Amino acid sequence: MGYLLYHVHMKVNVRLIYLYLFSFIGLLVVVVGSIRIVDLGIKTVFFKDADKYEYYAGPETKGMDPVDEEKIRENAERDQARNRQRELSNSVAMILVGAPLYFYHWKTIQKENTDIKEKK
Repeated sequence: MGYLLYHVHMKVNVRLIYLYLFSFIGLLVVVVGSIRIVDLGIKTVFFKDADKYEYYAGPETKGMDPVDEEKIRENAERDQARNRQRELSNSVAMILVGAPLYFYHWKTIQKENTDIKEKK
């Protein structure tokens, strides 16, 4: 009975499992990278305070000069810009790695499926 089911349904082999698995992984990486870019865009355009960090002066810094407080604010803004750039570069890298991974394996699966159909 098991032998019959094996030949009735599509023949599953290790190569096919590998192709589908890596195609799925590539697609997942592209989706996660895209979500991160959309998230960054929404935070940058609509929710500008979503990733800002507030600086609260501790007891030892309450008597600081206004210049020092301005420097701290500038440093915080530079850190925020660097974090956004880092997030964008990581997201783009995920897409640039995931897209070819997905497309290569998916194209190979499609080619093998058409080859099998032509043999029948």
